[in-house]
Amino acid sequence: MTPSNAKRRLIWHGILIFLLGLVAGAFVPWLKNPRMGVAAHVGGVLSGIFLILVALIWEEIKLPLWAKKTDFWLFLYASHTGWLAQFLAAVFGTSRSMTVGGAGFTGNAWQEALVDFVAITFSAAIARRHPGALGTADAATEPF
Repeated sequence: MTPSNAKRRLIWHGILIFLLGLVAGAFVPWLKNPRMGVAAHVGGVLSGIFLILVALIWEEIKLPLWAKKTDFWLFLYASHTGWLAQFLAAVFGTSRSMTVGGAGFTGNAWQEALVDFVAITFSAAIARRHPGALGTADAATEPF
């Protein structure tokens, strides 16, 4: 994958998540937990915009090849799962992972477990750190 191809893919996914956020907003009145539906709407729109902004500076990010590839996939995963966890919580009315937005709602055990899994893996993806994250990458940085 070349840097320009990665940039194009990040923009495409950013637009997709942005549109998913807009569509989620259209269904808010019919969701089991409308408050979480609004959270999914806003979260999807913001995640999509953020991913597009990351794509616009992607070629300026100087990291070792392994870190750049890892970050590419983690950005995609975190952007999709962040929206998905909120939307599933709105559809199912779960509250274990979304205690504030889900207050007063409870889902079935499997629904709570699914939302928990998606939310926890989202958190793990955004919490990932590597030595080159703060611009201390070595000179072995190479394009995809």
